Formats: sequence, C-alpha cells, structure tokens
Amino acid sequence: MGSEGSPAITVHVTGFKKFLGVSENPTETIVSNLKEFVKRRGLPRGVTLGSCTILETAGDGALPMLYKIMESGVSKSFTDSSSNEQVIWIHFGVNSGALRFAIERQAINEATFRCPDEFGWQPQQLPIVPEDGGTSRTRETSCSIYEIQKVLKKGYDVVISNDAGRFVCNYVYYHSLRFAERKGHKSLFVHVPLFSRIDEDTQMQFVASLLEALASTC
Repeated sequence: MGSEGSPAITVHVTGFKKFLGVSENPTETIVSNLKEFVKRRGLPRGVTLGSCTILETAGDGALPMLYKIMESGVSKSFTDSSSNEQVIWIHFGVNSGALRFAIERQAINEATFRCPDEFGWQPQQLPIVPEDGGTSRTRETSCSIYEIQKVLKKGYDVVISNDAGRFVCNYVYYHSLRFAERKGHKSLFVHVPLFSRIDEDTQMQFVASLLEALASTC
C-alpha cells in the first residue's frame, strides 16, 4: 500500500555484439541472460522488464533496430499501461580498459570513431543529428544518477562519467536520449568492464541492483 500511486516502471535493455578488439562482448551475455536471471531472482515491486535487445556495434547499422524497439515501447505503453507508467531505456556498453562500472551522464552530438564499426563506417567529427546543431551539443539523462550511484556504491565500485567516448556507445546514447526526451521516457547508458576484470556473476548482480536503484529513485 505504501507504493500506491507510484508509477509502474517498464525497463527496456540493450547490449552490443562484438567489435574490433572485443571478440566477446560482456553486454551481449548480460542482456541475453537477463530475463532468465531476474525470473529466478525477482524484480523490484512495480518494475517490469520489457525488451532485451542486442544491437550491432555499428553507428547507423544499429539505428533501425534501436528505433524499432523504442517505437514498440511507445506503442506498448499506450495500449497496455496506464498514463502513470514510466518507461526507462538502459543501454549497456563495454569499456575494455575499465576496472569499475560507469554511469554516463550525457552523450555528445559527435561521431568520431577511433576504428571502423562492424559495418566498416569510421566517421570523423560528424554531428550525429545534424539538425541538432554542431558537435559540441550535448544531451543529459533525466535519471537521478547521483542517487542511483549512492545506492549502487553500497556493493559496487561505480563512478559517474561525463564522457561516453565518440564511438558507437555515445552514438546510440545520443539517439536514445533525444528519442526519450520527445516521448517523455528516460534513458541511461552504463559502461561495464570485461568479464576478465569483473566476473559475469558479479555483473549480473550489478544489473539487478541497478534495476532496484531505478525503482527507488524514479
């Protein structure tokens, strides 16, 4: 009864496939196994896990699937849910050099790929969305990231990052933030380390804890 009136939360999750230098992307494993994991563990009250999608690690190559699932999330929220529903998009990417988790505060309207993506594209200093203006334009998440960090830091090493890079992670995040702003959703990007740095079970537990943190802060 204490949560009566609180918004129901539907969380949609994405990860990425392999890319140059990362032959096994941990986010592909995490997102592929997440529904079964939370089925065993349970979800926080009021939270529903929606779609779990693996995207190509490619800029424009990821967009058709990204927009397909985001538009599907909009349609479902109108047909199946009350107006009190909160839709959250969580995107996971890997930082192969990281030793801890990073919550990304913003995305920048610049595509400068350090190497070709999986479809062979390697833009340099291009605006991701030209109609948004130049490459200095940023979009910030509306999630309460410092509150989320405070919850997660009880069990994990988590930092707030102001730079998601200029590769596909930032590219997808920028599009997602822009879409979320237009539709009244929330979007969040989280970078995780390789499993050789933080093992798979710990990372799965971290994602479950992130869902709990979102439930308590949104």
